[in-house]
Amino acid sequence: MRAGSIGASIVLIAVGAVMTYAVTAEVEGFDVNTAGVILMVVGSIGLVISLLLILVGADRGGDTHTETRVVDRD
Repeated sequence: MRAGSIGASIVLIAVGAVMTYAVTAEVEGFDVNTAGVILMVVGSIGLVISLLLILVGADRGGDTHTETRVVDRD
């Protein structure tokens, strides 16, 4: 799930960069460049949060589970 979040963040950054730097179309009432910057910022924030969650999960040892059973044979 986290890898998907990283991928989605990278896609948002890429789409925002294309909208900001490559699209020259003008739409009345809608600034394409501003929308591109917003997408890049949101994608960057999502990428940072995803990477922080991965680092925090790595510090906790991941999803490992250990169980100890004691068998009394008396």
